[in-house]
Amino acid sequence: MGRVTERRKVIRIRDGVVSSRPDTLVAEEPLEIRLNGKPLAITMRTPGDDFALAAGFLVSEGVLAEQSDLQNIVYCAGATADGSNTYNVVDVRTAPGVVIPDITLERNVYTTSSCGLCGKASLDAVRTTARWAIDDTHGGDAPPVRLGPELLASLPDRLRAAQRVFDRTGGLHAAALFSEDGELLDVREDVGRHNAVDKLVGRALQSGSLPLSRAVLLVSGRASFELAQKAVMAGIPMLAAVSAPSSLAVDLAAETGLTLVGFLRGASMNVYAGEHRIALRAAAAVDQG
Repeated sequence: MGRVTERRKVIRIRDGVVSSRPDTLVAEEPLEIRLNGKPLAITMRTPGDDFALAAGFLVSEGVLAEQSDLQNIVYCAGATADGSNTYNVVDVRTAPGVVIPDITLERNVYTTSSCGLCGKASLDAVRTTARWAIDDTHGGDAPPVRLGPELLASLPDRLRAAQRVFDRTGGLHAAALFSEDGELLDVREDVGRHNAVDKLVGRALQSGSLPLSRAVLLVSGRASFELAQKAVMAGIPMLAAVSAPSSLAVDLAAETGLTLVGFLRGASMNVYAGEHRIALRAAAAVDQG
C-alpha cells in the first residue's frame, strides 16, 4: 500500500551546523482486528501484511491452528463516519465449526507482558491452549532439531542484511524464521516486535506450514513472555533474541520445552532453557572453574 514509510521535516544538527531536511520515518497506524464481525483487539503496527498479522495474532490466541480454520480476511469498508476505507480495520472470518475461545478473558490472563501477579496463570493458559507440543518427537522419525553455536551466531547478521526498511528508517523491529540449516525462510519488519512475529506466523498459517516444528525464530531486541508464547503456539522449538529474555519467558520455555537463547551477539550467547538442542562440544560444555 506504499505506507510503510513516511517523510517528515527534521532540523538536523551536526557539529554545531544546523540544517533542515526531510527524513524517512517508519509509519505507525492502528489496526483493529475483528473476529466474525465483532471487534476484538487494536494494535499499533506498520502497515503491510495486515492479513497475515491478524491471522498470526489469532494463532497466538488459540483461535486458528490450521489453514482450513480460516475462511477469509477482508478490509472493512465504511470503517469511518464518511464511509471510506482506511485499510486499518480487518475482519477475520473463521470456517464453520471452529470453536471460538473466551479470548477476552484469556488476553486478560496471559497476554499482557507487564502482568506481575499472574505468572502461574499465564503459564497454565499457554500450556492448556497450545495445539502442539514443543518436543523432539513431532514429525515421526525426523531427528531432533539441533544447531551448533557457530550457526546460531551467524543468524543475526543474516537477519540484519534482510531488513530493507530498517536501512532507510532505523526504526523497525524484525523477526525471522530460519531452517535448522540456517536458511532464511521468511522475515518481517514492524514497529512492534510482536507484530513482526504475528506476520511470520500468519503467513505460515496461510501457506499451511503450521506447526513450524523444524524452524528457529529470531527476534531483534528482547524475548518477552509474549514472544515466547507466540513461538509455543506456532509449534516453534527454538526462540533466539539478540537481547535479554524476561523471567516469565524463561519459565514458559522451561515448562513447554522451548529452547530459549538470549544475548545472541557475535560469538556469545546465553542459553536459558532447552539446551539439548544446542550442539555443544563436550569440552566446551564443562566449566567447573
